[in-house]
Amino acid sequence: MPRPRRRRFVPTITLRWWAHIAILLCTLLFCWSVHAAQGGGSERIRDLATVSGVRVNQLIGYGVVVGLDGSGDATNQVQFTGQSVQSLLSQFGVTLPPGVTPQMKNVAAVMVTAALPAFAQPGQQIDITVSSLGNARSLRGGTLLLTPLRGADSQIYAMAQGNLVVGGAGAAAGGSKVAINHLLAGRVPGGATVERAVANPALEADVIHLELNQTDFSTARMVAEAVNKYLGSEGAEPLDGRVVQVRLPQGSRVKYLAEIENLEVALAAPAAKVIVNARTGSVVINQSVRLGACAVAHGSLSVTVSSTPVVSQPSPLSTGGQTVVAEKSDIRIQQGAGTLFNVPASADLAEIVKSLNALGASAQDLIGILQAIKAAGALKAELEII
Repeated sequence: MPRPRRRRFVPTITLRWWAHIAILLCTLLFCWSVHAAQGGGSERIRDLATVSGVRVNQLIGYGVVVGLDGSGDATNQVQFTGQSVQSLLSQFGVTLPPGVTPQMKNVAAVMVTAALPAFAQPGQQIDITVSSLGNARSLRGGTLLLTPLRGADSQIYAMAQGNLVVGGAGAAAGGSKVAINHLLAGRVPGGATVERAVANPALEADVIHLELNQTDFSTARMVAEAVNKYLGSEGAEPLDGRVVQVRLPQGSRVKYLAEIENLEVALAAPAAKVIVNARTGSVVINQSVRLGACAVAHGSLSVTVSSTPVVSQPSPLSTGGQTVVAEKSDIRIQQGAGTLFNVPASADLAEIVKSLNALGASAQDLIGILQAIKAAGALKAELEII
């Protein structure tokens, strides 16, 4: 007698189960998107803060550029250029008669500026910027002579010299002049050599201070938590909304700071702010801005002033009359129809931009509209005009 076959049990998932799974996945994706939209992303600590005491120092010096093609200072107008050349020549044994000012066209007095990086050592080279001080027409093709660069304490920290790189060109003929870019300032890459190091005890202490680029209590707290998680102790403590104190363990300061700078910090959403540049008409809105429901009426008002010359002549047989030219002015005022737009409430940046674009306003009109919306209490953001 044949044995009955055993049926294998194959688990099946009905359509109802698939619907539940789909709904769960959609819910998770929605929650993740909302969380990402509310947050401010993440950045490295090196992009958020700097180590207190680790800074650049500004240097400045006065020098002379020679080798110009007749485009230098007019020494009969700029007296200090001639005096500088006389002082320079006297160092090489060349003495001019008293009261004689050399008339030169190939020399220009300049100011030399540079930024001395932190921990720069003697012998290192830094870039310099050379700017005209007199009435030279161009510094193109010039050579900067040896110029000492001084700090705020009047001490010499670098010596500069080299050929200028001017990113421009100019030509003049027959009273016409054409210039491309700026010809009165140039750079010398690696044109200064550091002669003295600036003492920097920032890494000698057991405690360092991380100074945030912007004051934010939430960011200071998140930076301290990230550093404590890395160190495995409570060595970091926010002192205020801008400074975080870090007590480094025994060991290489450079190693710990290098690893701390690369730590990722989750940032909170920035403060809602609308930046308006009244001079250029630029408007910048960040992602935290919220817009309440409001109605906006936007109309255009144009004023046209036209002037037409009118000639008045005397009669043919009159005596002593004169021809007079007068102007007839015509002023017209045209006001467009003001349409009332319904701006819906929105919490999404794209929807806010879409609502504002629907008004059809120019950049200058948009500034006034935003100010009015803010005054009405529908703009949930700080309006800053620069």
